Amino acid sequence: MGYLILAGAIMLFSWLVSSRLKSKFEHYSKVQLQNGMSGAEIAEKMLADNGIRDVRVISTPGRLTDHYNPADKTVNLSEAVYNQRNAAAAAVAAHECGHAVQHAVGYQWLTMRSKLVPVVNVASTYMQWILLGGILMMKTFPQLLLVGIIIFAATTLFSIVTLPVEYDASNRALAWLENKRMLTSQEQAGAKDSLKWAARTYVVAALGSIATLLYYVSIYMGGRRN
Repeated sequence: MGYLILAGAIMLFSWLVSSRLKSKFEHYSKVQLQNGMSGAEIAEKMLADNGIRDVRVISTPGRLTDHYNPADKTVNLSEAVYNQRNAAAAAVAAHECGHAVQHAVGYQWLTMRSKLVPVVNVASTYMQWILLGGILMMKTFPQLLLVGIIIFAATTLFSIVTLPVEYDASNRALAWLENKRMLTSQEQAGAKDSLKWAARTYVVAALGSIATLLYYVSIYMGGRRN
């Protein structure tokens, strides 16, 4: 019962943060940049200012699908961010370039997260089935649930490692925007607020993953005692 209450609280908090993030981006999407630069142009300038010449800025379908891909060195901006010229687009574009800067300087947390990606990809394919089988076979084969817990722990570690990566990318983005005077004070405040709420989605995800991991551990420990 305690876990269900905690899970419900985390789900509610996640929904509130997600809703707030969407409303923030809609609001700051109306704050047009005085410099007239698009998200793509912001990204290209930040990369150039950091001496990064081997990363491409490309447009990707969808909304809030922005990401940096270290495998092929591309900053992928959603269509709205790529083309629009507002505070929200500037914040997202600069943030994703923050990841490119992390990659270029060998930021240790990004390196660690990149190494975990293959593990997480494999884990996401089999984890739920192993955990379900482990719970159903708790009395006869408890080791299966333990395997599932270890696999889930890897995904939880990924969520935790993601936090410093995301916060650092935002800090790099905001520092560059301010130091290069890319935005007015109002636009800078909007960019900062947008990235603050975006970062909170990762905090919620990490908390949810930790809570779920502890839930499976409690099932395993309870089964062992019985």
